[in-house]
Amino acid sequence: MSTVVTTPPTTATAGPGPADPSSAGSTSADPRAAAARNARRLAAAGVAVLLLAVVSTFVGVLDVTPWSLWHQLATGDLEGFWSSVEVLAVSRFPRTASVVLAGLALAVAGLIMQLMARNKFVEPSTVGTVESAQAGLLVVTLLLPAAPLMVKMGFASVFAVAGTGLFLLVLQRIPLRNTLLVPLVGIMLGNVISSVTTFFAYRFDLLQSLNAWMLGDFSGVIRGRYELLWIVLALTVVGYVAADRFTVAGMGQEFTTNLGIDYRRVMVLGMTLVALISAVVVVTIGSVPFLGLVVPNLVSMLVGDNVRRTVPWVAVLGAGFVLACDIIARVIRYPYEIPVGTIVAVVGGVLFLALLLRGRHR
Repeated sequence: MSTVVTTPPTTATAGPGPADPSSAGSTSADPRAAAARNARRLAAAGVAVLLLAVVSTFVGVLDVTPWSLWHQLATGDLEGFWSSVEVLAVSRFPRTASVVLAGLALAVAGLIMQLMARNKFVEPSTVGTVESAQAGLLVVTLLLPAAPLMVKMGFASVFAVAGTGLFLLVLQRIPLRNTLLVPLVGIMLGNVISSVTTFFAYRFDLLQSLNAWMLGDFSGVIRGRYELLWIVLALTVVGYVAADRFTVAGMGQEFTTNLGIDYRRVMVLGMTLVALISAVVVVTIGSVPFLGLVVPNLVSMLVGDNVRRTVPWVAVLGAGFVLACDIIARVIRYPYEIPVGTIVAVVGGVLFLALLLRGRHR
């Protein structure tokens, strides 16, 4: 499978932002010092995300905070203390873990998708991958209503791979001269798939289930219902290990083959990673749009296009972005909660339009 050349063959000029001179390594006067600075900044970003995770853990309708726990211990209210600990173990910790896992995995999946499509304006929710996963969930719900989560994830993954492959096939058939047309084609393809899925969901009275998969929501996450997300952590590690191969594959089939790398295998690996990550998140949480598009582009503008160096940044900032949106979703109408997918869609959509306009201006 090959993709259409929609951007120049160098990743440094494919994005909407300027390339970082230090990303090439050879332009830096002291590569070790540059690497040390990058490591310190990444560690600082990791600490900031950790603080967001702590805040997220103690935000909720029930008064479970470090101060309330200390007060319960100080006053000898052991029953209340252990009840608060149970709330943390059953609900708060699993929710925070699921937010972090979904955020980092979807951001990295977006980066891999951009490398495969050779375009900075695509991600799983703008190329039909997420919509295809939702179609797979609808099919398995119709055929096997009592199927376990692993079976549902399998169906969603197969459909997601098919949808991603269909998008790349469409790019081969359309002479695209403008990079901004690529995400528009993907969005149209996703809308077609979503319309067909919605029609059959309406026909078989499954619109409520479909809506649950279409909008990301962490409010239903409890212990025993999120553990599937740990799979995406392993998939993200695989994506980091294969980052250099995805970079080379983004240069085109001929270039990749000349370097002795099997282009088709790399593309299949990339599609599989993106599809599995999208399927697991959709099955567990629902759709979180624009995350995989916005975060990699922001990282590219901040630290450059060296993929090996940017993957950790994309993972950390992806987790932090979803954590921040999840906190906003819980406090903006406290004690009620807005689905985090709505907040991410609003913020991500605005940033997406800004990137499109900036790219068009450049």
